[in-house]
Formats: sequence, C-alpha cells, structure tokens
Amino acid sequence: MNYIFKKTILLIALLVATNSYGANSKYDIIKLIDIAGKQRMLSQTIAKDYFYIGKKIGTSKAKRELKNSLKEFNDIAKTLSSSINNAEMTNLLEFINMSSEEFQATVNTKFNLNDGQLILDFSESILEGTQYLIDSLKENSKLKESKIVAKAGKQRVLAQRIAKYYISYQSGIKDKNTIDQMKQAVKDFASIHKALMSSKQNTPKINRKLNQVNRLWSIVYKFYLKIEKGRLPYIVFITTNNISKKMDEVTKLYLNLHK
Repeated sequence: MNYIFKKTILLIALLVATNSYGANSKYDIIKLIDIAGKQRMLSQTIAKDYFYIGKKIGTSKAKRELKNSLKEFNDIAKTLSSSINNAEMTNLLEFINMSSEEFQATVNTKFNLNDGQLILDFSESILEGTQYLIDSLKENSKLKESKIVAKAGKQRVLAQRIAKYYISYQSGIKDKNTIDQMKQAVKDFASIHKALMSSKQNTPKINRKLNQVNRLWSIVYKFYLKIEKGRLPYIVFITTNNISKKMDEVTKLYLNLHK
C-alpha cells in the first residue's frame, strides 16, 4: 500500500463520523450521490487522458476531454462543498480538494513514467476518498433508492478505470497490479451490469439503454482483457467513453425516478 493510500485511509477514518448533511430531502441526497459519483469517474478520466496524451494516441480527443474533465471536476468540488455542511464531511472534501490540486498540477506537465505512477496514485486516492463519501451518504440516508443510482453511477467509473489501466500498461507501467486492477474492473462491470439488467426499477427506456450497453459490452470486453497485447488502445478509448456516456444517461434516468 503506497503512502498516498495510507494517508487517505487514515484521514477518512478520522474525519467521517456523523450523518448530518446540508441536503435533507430524499431527492437532494440521491442527487448528491450522483454528483459525487461523477467526480469519482472524472478522477479516472483525467488520469487516463494523461497517458493517452503521453502516448500520442487520440491526442486531440484526449486533450479536449482532459480540459473539460478538469473544469467539471472543479465545478463538482464547489457544488459538494456548498451542499455538505457537516464539519467532518467538509474536512474530507478539503482533503480531496488538496489532493486534486497536486493531481491537476502533475497532469498538466509533460509525460514521464515517474509522474505517470504518481498520477495513478493520486487518481486512486481521490477515488477512494470520494467512494467513502458516497458510501457514507448512502448508509446515513438509509434510502434504498440511493443504491441503484450509486450502482449505475459506478459503471461510469469502471469503464474509465478499464481504459486508464489499459493505457498505463501500454505506457510502461507493466506490473502485475496494473493487469489485476484492469481485469478486476472488467469483472466488476460485468457483475453490476447483470444486476442492473434484472432490476425491478427499470423502465422501458432504462431497459433500452442497458440493452445498448449490453450489446457493445458483449463484444468489447474481450479486447480489454488482452491488455498485455495492447493492440487496440484507440478502440479502448472510444468504446469505454461510449459506455460511460450511456451509463451516465442510465444513472440520470434512475435518479429521475425519485423526483
């Protein structure tokens, strides 16, 4: 476990203790979970784009996406800070924001392998902190409805996570952990997708969207698992973005059920 992970775990354990939030209505809390989930996804997208730009693959798309993702990440940070007024949660958000400052400073530098490893560490640290925030919101709200939104939102993250580890491996971080993390993301996505497909909360529109994802996923997940061959980085970029976009639409549809 690296230093950043240790620091994150320690601070989170100390900071998160109570269950009072600035958002009080059922919909507001579920919406906060979705917003935090989007930040969770962006932590993976930003890291992924750093590696794609460094490898000069899909450079113009990756640069444009990186610029937009950084802006959205910071906008979400402001929204979360203004929506959550619990002292412990505010401290956690401050820690995430502090980590993201270093993360963003590094991602805007010229690619090198040492910084690439640091980018991975920061993206994992921010992901872990945001995930803890989401879990705390779910547990303390005691809203069963929040679980399906969080679950669908996680699919956005996993798709970007797959691409992040795929391209970081091709960029030179060729260790067992990179392979294991990517393959675990594929496994987790498949498991959650199966659960969503059978959810009783699905509307006809949600089912149509999920079937679109299912059709694409059933083909492309085999490409992702061939990470060590690494011959399809641009296809991985395009298809994981497509999946994340569709799962963002599905997440919003689940969220709108609780307006």
